[in-house]
Amino acid sequence: MLIKSPKDFGAAVIYLIVGIATVVIARDYPMGTATKMGPGYFPTVLGGLLTLVGALALFRSIRTVGDAIEPFAWKSLVVISASVVVFGALARGAGLIPAIVLLVVASATASIKFRWPAALSLAAGLTAFCSLVFIKALGVPLPLFGPWLVL
Repeated sequence: MLIKSPKDFGAAVIYLIVGIATVVIARDYPMGTATKMGPGYFPTVLGGLLTLVGALALFRSIRTVGDAIEPFAWKSLVVISASVVVFGALARGAGLIPAIVLLVVASATASIKFRWPAALSLAAGLTAFCSLVFIKALGVPLPLFGPWLVL
């Protein structure tokens, strides 16, 4: 058989589709130059790099013996996607801190290796990091605790 590593082949197909689609879509935007980038510059470069990674993964799938593709984890996909949607719904009303904590803990439950102490410590660290970077350093206009929780 030509494909020796189905996992690498699957990854290559995804990279190639996303990379080529990004370059094709960005074609309609002005490129600009490296010093004065237009709106099409970054997506074109990123799409090109994704396409290159896809080509390398495709080559690897033909040359190297690898693992078969495992059954798809539908539960994890649903739980993680739902937690991102809930984060978006809560960020302004409840605030950044409760939204991030809920996002991290809910997403962590999708793993078969889920443990409460690890999930809570990751939530605390990520909340502190995001609060410092996005709210304090970058000035993103999101409340730490929103109007739903502040009396």
